[in-house]
Amino acid sequence: MQKVQSKYMNGNELRIALHEGRRVYGTLVVSPSPRWTQAVSVLGLDFVFLDTEHVAMDRAQLSWMCETYSAMRLAPVVRIPQPDPYQACMVLDGGAQGIIVPYVETAEQVRQLVGACKYRPLKGIRLHRFLRGEEILEPKLQRYLDINNANNTLIVNIESLPALEALDDILSVEGLDGVLIGPHDLSISLGIPEEYDHPDFIHTVDIIIQKARFYHVGVGIHATFAGAVEQEIRWAKLGANLIVHWGDILTFRHWMRKDIEAIKLALGDLDDKQDSDAIHI
Repeated sequence: MQKVQSKYMNGNELRIALHEGRRVYGTLVVSPSPRWTQAVSVLGLDFVFLDTEHVAMDRAQLSWMCETYSAMRLAPVVRIPQPDPYQACMVLDGGAQGIIVPYVETAEQVRQLVGACKYRPLKGIRLHRFLRGEEILEPKLQRYLDINNANNTLIVNIESLPALEALDDILSVEGLDGVLIGPHDLSISLGIPEEYDHPDFIHTVDIIIQKARFYHVGVGIHATFAGAVEQEIRWAKLGANLIVHWGDILTFRHWMRKDIEAIKLALGDLDDKQDSDAIHI
C-alpha cells in the first residue's frame, strides 16, 4: 500500500483514494472559531471530520465551516445524526463533500444513502425504483448526476453486532466508499465497554478491516482512546486507510488535564483523579 503524501484534497480525490487503498488522514473538528482553521491548515491533513451527531451545531454554522475548509482544499466530511437520506442531502447542500452516517446496520440503509449522496437531486418514486433495479436512468440524466455528485463521499459507521452480521451485504452495496468503526459504541455492543485492548475488540476490528479491503472499500477507526497511536499504526499496516485521529476537543481535554494535574501535584493541590477523561464521540 502506498502512503498518501500530505496534500490538499477534495471529496472526489478522497473517494478515489479510499477505493484504491491509499491512506488519507483527518481529525475531528468541532470548534467553529475562525482562528482554528489556521491551526488545522498546518497539520498535514487531507480532510476534516465535522460531527453533528454528538455536537450541537446549527445548519448555517456548519455550512460556513464546510465552505471554509473546502476553500482550503481540505475535504469537509460531516457526520449526520442518524441514517436519514434527507439529512444527508441537506448537509451536502450546505457544502459537505462527504457524509459519515452513524449506526448503519443494513444494506438497505446503505442503498438509500447512496441514493442521497450519489443521485441527488433525484428523489421520490423514480429514485426508489432505480435503487431497486426497476428503472434505468436516461443517459443524459445519468451523466448529469455523475458530474453533480462527483465530490460526494459516502462513509458509514460500523459500530454494532447487527452491522457485523450484515457486513458483507453492506460492503457489497455499489456506491459505498468507506466504513468507519465507532470504537465506543462497538465495544458497548460487544459487551466489553471501553475495553479497547480486549482481544475480542481487537479481533473484531481486524475482521472489519480485512473484509472492507477485500471489497475495495475504505476503512478506518475513529481512534479516541489511550494507546490509539500504536493501534492505529498496527491497523494501518493491516489495511486500514481511513485514518481519523482524535480531535480538537479531545486533544484539548487530554493534554490540558495532564498539565493542570501536574501543576496541582507540584503545589500539593491535587484532589483524587477522575476515573476517565474520555469524551464519547
